[in-house]
Amino acid sequence: MSDPASASSASVEIARAWVCRFALLICASTVVLIFVGGLVTNTGSALAVPDWPTTFGYNMFLYPWSKMVGGIFYEHSHRLIGCIVGLLTLTLALLLWFKEPRRSVRRLGAVALGAVIVQGLLGGLRVILPSSGGQLAVIHGSLAQAFFALTVTLALLTSPEWYQKPQKIMAADSVALKRLCLLTTVFVYMQIVFGAMLTHMGGLLRAHLLFAALVTIHVFLLARRIMKHHPDQRELMRPATILLGLLVVQLVLGIGSYAARFTLLMVPYAPVLGLALPTTHGVTGALMLAACLVLTLRAYRLLASPEGVASREFVAEQVRA
Repeated sequence: MSDPASASSASVEIARAWVCRFALLICASTVVLIFVGGLVTNTGSALAVPDWPTTFGYNMFLYPWSKMVGGIFYEHSHRLIGCIVGLLTLTLALLLWFKEPRRSVRRLGAVALGAVIVQGLLGGLRVILPSSGGQLAVIHGSLAQAFFALTVTLALLTSPEWYQKPQKIMAADSVALKRLCLLTTVFVYMQIVFGAMLTHMGGLLRAHLLFAALVTIHVFLLARRIMKHHPDQRELMRPATILLGLLVVQLVLGIGSYAARFTLLMVPYAPVLGLALPTTHGVTGALMLAACLVLTLRAYRLLASPEGVASREFVAEQVRA
């Protein structure tokens, strides 16, 4: 006969695995949504559908596929994918509420649900209030990236890694490394925000370029520190390596996008690259934010300074005495 406790433990593990897979599915769906949103912006299709929440008077889900042509295809596809992401987020929030024992994670699921609802409303307001389209588009694009970061956080917190007690890494540079991780994450997100302003409002190019330089410097410093001092720590090395690779790709895409939009250089295959470069640039920025966030969360969870541990042990001894 099987042990009831073992069977119950196995059932809990299976449930946790499926919750994590569901969170990863939302992450992937959000990347697709960001990519299609980039296509909408860079093809000028944001107002191809003039009404909301309907589509030319149709129920959004019943609009004929045969009529999805030109800009309508991009805009309506973006709406449909947004609805799918919203339904997936609602399902995940419910799963966490009933299956997740950690209150903080349940609340984070509720925050994600609220964020995706707000994001949908902002998308609708862009249609209803076209005069405020630029400002709303910046908020909409920035919140999309923040929502993606939130889904990445949920996927990490529901992963098997986060249910296990961490093996603390004693590191003399733990405080400095944690701060560098956090600062790099902030710079990456600010770069995304200024990129949204540049795309939708046509200004702040210098700020965008400044933060591109800051991101480049800090990603390089962060990767170098981890590779030099923590080469045997897989949890830190893997996201640091991915982040460095994404930075190289992002710089190439950024230079190409700049050349196509702000210079008179003859870009080969201009119609295709003029759309592909900025759209992929936005997606790569989202992936960089995700890699930074994973690295930051792991650093704060795993790294500990010898002085801090010694101080806590001393306090514990004094309490016992």
